[in-house]
Amino acid sequence: MKKLLIVTYYFPPSGGPGVQRVLKFVKYLPEFGWHPVVLTVQDADFPARDESLLAEIPKHATVYRTKIFEPYKLYRKLTGKPANAPVDVENIPQPNRRKSIAESFAEFVRETFFIPDARIGWYPHAVSAGRAIIERERIDAIYSSSPPYTAAVIARKLHRETTVPWVAGFRDPWTGFLSTPDRWLIPRMIDRHLERGVFEDASIVEAAWKGILHDITGKMPNINRQKLVHLPNGFDGEDYPRLEHQRNQRFTVTYTGSLYGKRNPKTFLKAVEELVSEGKVDTRMVYLKFIGRFGSEVQEMLRTSSVRDAIEIVSYLPHGESVKELLRADALLLIVDEAAGSEEIVPGKVFEYIGAQRPIIALAPEGAIAELMRETRSGYVAPNQDIPAIKAAFIECYQNFLYDKKNFQQDREAVKRYDRREITRQLATLLDTLSPLS
Repeated sequence: MKKLLIVTYYFPPSGGPGVQRVLKFVKYLPEFGWHPVVLTVQDADFPARDESLLAEIPKHATVYRTKIFEPYKLYRKLTGKPANAPVDVENIPQPNRRKSIAESFAEFVRETFFIPDARIGWYPHAVSAGRAIIERERIDAIYSSSPPYTAAVIARKLHRETTVPWVAGFRDPWTGFLSTPDRWLIPRMIDRHLERGVFEDASIVEAAWKGILHDITGKMPNINRQKLVHLPNGFDGEDYPRLEHQRNQRFTVTYTGSLYGKRNPKTFLKAVEELVSEGKVDTRMVYLKFIGRFGSEVQEMLRTSSVRDAIEIVSYLPHGESVKELLRADALLLIVDEAAGSEEIVPGKVFEYIGAQRPIIALAPEGAIAELMRETRSGYVAPNQDIPAIKAAFIECYQNFLYDKKNFQQDREAVKRYDRREITRQLATLLDTLSPLS
């Protein structure tokens, strides 16, 4: 069996959506002739921790963990944040929110010195360990998972030193994306130089949504497009337990994930508030459940809403419990960031929603999400600022619940295309082209 070195920062006990893509690759790759060897971090300052995921690391996987210098303890001290404060959901505030002097200074440090990102302190440890692993394990190919983009820079170094073929995987675009720093001239030039080097040197560049590939070709029109490949995110049917169906007493809409900055529930809350004030929705029959990690601005929105009595805020849950919450809901809320290019964004969470077989109310522009909803017949799409459209989607789901209408029927054949096992098979096929059997 051939061996694949997977360079990834996000791996159990890390939680969050970035973990699932790699974890499922690790789970299913042996079925297609590849043994996964994981190079990851130890004692990392993960945005979210999920100790339950450690049990999901397959016994067949070989896992190496190395040291990393994490700067976020210093960041919290500089900004006066608690020691356990989640940094990521506070790093992308609303555009009209003013930062403190300490926050502005910390952001300047981040923009200037942490290139390509704050995980660059992993680079020397990972490169040293990677060299030894490639020789010891007789690695046939390398796969890197980004963000953080440091993982791609590490893999590039190993690829150049060893000539082992390399697939650079991306779950988000690199420079210029809504979650990446707005750097000043010199750091920006360095970051773009690293980005270009990765795209040029990688044997294959693999992206979780097509907009990432469009971003690459926009930056590098002359890149060899034959090495740009789209492998969508997906869901693992084995993650969904069989729960005894119990009808909820109230119409339950569930959101799971993170909310911050331009990804917020402001317009959704306004739509529900208007429906209540118009007498079309009874708050005693509605339950809005927000599960995950939320920036302070979002928490304030939820706590000050006129329908706050119908809202429950739940902190981050282990992945298995989060999936159960999806299955207990009557509808699922998806919110896509309000930003340039958001019509291309397809968050990994939407596939978990699709796998739960519950109607989705997606606040997203016309684009990739809308196409996916139509393809799989998984729910409703309303532009984030279109209050009437959001109200129409909500009221239809609400009335279906009240009158027990069974109007939701997914296209199960279309849904099957997004099974994690199938996506892993496609990755293995790519790897086989780079490292054929001798």
